[in-house]
Amino acid sequence: MLQLQYIKDHTEEIIARLKIKNVENVEARIDEILKLDEQRRALQAKADNVKAEQNRIAKEIGMLMKQGKKDEAEASKARTAELKSEEKELSTQQAEAEQKLNACLIALPNAPHITVPVGKSEADNVVVGEFGVKPDLPADALPHWDLCAKYDIVDFELGNKITGAGFPVYKGKGARLQRALINFFLNEAANAGFVEIQPPLMVNEASGLGTGQLPDKEGQMYAIPLDGFYMIPTAEVPITNIYRNCVVDQKQFPIKHVGYSECFRREAGSYGKDVRGLNRLHEFSKVEIVVIEHPDRSYDQLEEMKRHVGGLLDKLGLPYHILKLCGGDISFTSAMTFDFEVWSAAQKRWLEVSSVSNFETFQANRMKLRFKDENGRMQLAHTLNGSALALPRIVAALLENNQTPDGIVMPECLRPYLGFDKID
Repeated sequence: MLQLQYIKDHTEEIIARLKIKNVENVEARIDEILKLDEQRRALQAKADNVKAEQNRIAKEIGMLMKQGKKDEAEASKARTAELKSEEKELSTQQAEAEQKLNACLIALPNAPHITVPVGKSEADNVVVGEFGVKPDLPADALPHWDLCAKYDIVDFELGNKITGAGFPVYKGKGARLQRALINFFLNEAANAGFVEIQPPLMVNEASGLGTGQLPDKEGQMYAIPLDGFYMIPTAEVPITNIYRNCVVDQKQFPIKHVGYSECFRREAGSYGKDVRGLNRLHEFSKVEIVVIEHPDRSYDQLEEMKRHVGGLLDKLGLPYHILKLCGGDISFTSAMTFDFEVWSAAQKRWLEVSSVSNFETFQANRMKLRFKDENGRMQLAHTLNGSALALPRIVAALLENNQTPDGIVMPECLRPYLGFDKID
């Protein structure tokens, strides 16, 4: 959530930045926020004046009673009753204004960094780097869904039988590849100074609001209404919410965590896209890195996280490029995002495997995640996160890019975790 005081102090800047995100009716929405704040403060001032008048009359009644002026004291008491009724009405109006103001602020997306490219859709994202060499596969190379069937390592139909489409069953060496990737990613993160967390797979509404999944992505989340829980779309949600309503010591910065979890996404509205095989699932495994950082250093931290993700892909031997997302493709909560996409050689297309984002104070303001600066003043921290990495499309690219007539060759970095060199 954007800070109200910042909106008031930098109104034109906030409007300009939200226009990068193509926010509709942005001037009217900001104007409504400012008017509601003015209304709330005016009501507060009236309520304060009424309270002050009540206090003055209360003292006056005591003096009149001492002076034996009973009739005048009774008249003052009647005026006190009127003031109490007026105060109650003002309190109700103020609460309504406060509720409307908070609803407007909650619904407003994060303002993107001023350097975020202008654009309407993913077609306007900017490639900022390309790494690795695309493999030259023979004409009869198979896409990963055919390789999964050939080697009996991922069964999509069995998952459909047990649950439904988008819930695959990993078998044999396919299951071992999943486990190997998870352990490899977790160990690499631990070596980079991230402290591992094993989070719950369900969160409450407050956690969803804290990181911005609610109300923006409510339609994408699996809900459990009876208990008021949501299945997590990413480990970012429970891990970041560890620090909800916390004041951290700035000496702790950067606070770095990594966590593996299953992720659950309804992917509503995605059925017209290429969803075959592992390209788009409702349940998938992912390792997530989360950082709580000092505002002065958060963009340096973003670069460090990008290097970490790129290092994983380098070790896996997967060709990839990095995209700086434009305003039309960046998420509701993000101030700046870089996507990593790997080359899927048999499909001949790029597959997104990671988003690395800086949310600045947006999540921290919702969660009341603060620290005391060197002057003892309370400040909001910056939050960042990134996929390091999401497994399904990594598996798809590994299978397709490394296929040979004799089997699928596994990267050197995974072999100690796998216990085998090849899927055959």
